[in-house]
Amino acid sequence: MNVWQEDLLNLLTVPAACVQDVFACVQKVAQALGFDHVAYGFQASYPVTRPCITQLNNYPKAWQEHYAKVGYLYIDPTVAHARKSQTPLLWSERTFAKAPGLWTDARDHGLNVGWAQSSLDGMGSGSMLTLCRSKDPLTPKELLAQEQHMRWLVQVTHVSCSRVLVKEATDALPQLSRRELEVLKWTADGKTAQDIADILALSKHAVDFHLKNVVNKLQVSNKTSAVARAALNGLLA
Repeated sequence: MNVWQEDLLNLLTVPAACVQDVFACVQKVAQALGFDHVAYGFQASYPVTRPCITQLNNYPKAWQEHYAKVGYLYIDPTVAHARKSQTPLLWSERTFAKAPGLWTDARDHGLNVGWAQSSLDGMGSGSMLTLCRSKDPLTPKELLAQEQHMRWLVQVTHVSCSRVLVKEATDALPQLSRRELEVLKWTADGKTAQDIADILALSKHAVDFHLKNVVNKLQVSNKTSAVARAALNGLLA
């Protein structure tokens, strides 16, 4: 087994302490596969309307700053593609037809050859991994030999990075008590406060008290939002 394959298996079996540690390993694998640069973007499931996005890459600093300054993230066709399809995307002039300025600027910064694929899950979160280099086009022969490994890297990166990022987000949430979680789970099942009171042999006042505490702890406006946030952060599992 190749060393880079062993590194990926280690990421799956031994959770990293931080996402930067995972990304450092991903960079090594990308280099072993023939790519100078790698970029990873993770979109969390919450907030729903304005999801939190984490970006990690080893692009030239000048390009990182220019990309952020111009706001290319919001018009990047590779990002738009990744949000709706897990089909791999090879950079080309056609790929950037609706954002020619981005294509020109990327090449001016030495980013000429790129391949990207997303990994989407059923909880509303997803990620995209981009492998990039300055020269030597990705030929059909190379893709035939390497794309299976590249796709494997996409999936392992998503599992490993999302596991760390979701844990960090969950750990940052206030701790709910056993009773608060119990009341919230029944609320998620559509039960009214009186229903829950009857099920748990509590007063309706007590149920309302616990729900109010949950809403305050999760920093949301009502119990529906509390259920949504808890579910998207894995608290109801």
